[in-house]
Amino acid sequence: MNKKRKLWELNRPSQEAYSLQDKIPIIVLLDDVRSFENVGSVFRTADSFSIQEVLLCGITPVPPHREIHKTALGATDSVAWRHFPSIIDAVLGLKLQGYAVFAIEQAKKTTPLHRIHEFTLVKVALVFGNEVHGVQQAVVDLCDAVIEIPQFGTKHSLNISVCAGVSLWEFSKIMNPGLQGKKGEA
Repeated sequence: MNKKRKLWELNRPSQEAYSLQDKIPIIVLLDDVRSFENVGSVFRTADSFSIQEVLLCGITPVPPHREIHKTALGATDSVAWRHFPSIIDAVLGLKLQGYAVFAIEQAKKTTPLHRIHEFTLVKVALVFGNEVHGVQQAVVDLCDAVIEIPQFGTKHSLNISVCAGVSLWEFSKIMNPGLQGKKGEA
């Protein structure tokens, strides 16, 4: 019988141990994301993949807020985050620090998500956009590339929290040495 594990059997680190462990050098930027729930979900996903930091830009809501907390489940306390009034300033600052900045967006010239292994991925910043308007064109213009998640249905896009989860998993598989060669154990 394949019995589900209890929460205490998952061997997750304490918040103190988590704060000391190495993080995957990925920074998530949220570009004018409006939904508190989407922000909370991104924090929870960032925690699960041990992402370096989340940058909340423009009108993106910031913790503490009960609507963020409802979906983050405490991840706003474990994941480093900062607010930037201007996403342009955030992107330019990351580029000066040597980050490759990728917009997760639909554009005329994109790289499908399953081909990100073709890039040299050392320090990465992923930009996720507003629920209606996506990533601002001025930000897309600053990015090193645009990554697109292939879709095969009738809808034009994914919810940002789903998009972040799918994207962070793909980048984590390449950038997290702990996942290398561990088929079925992730």
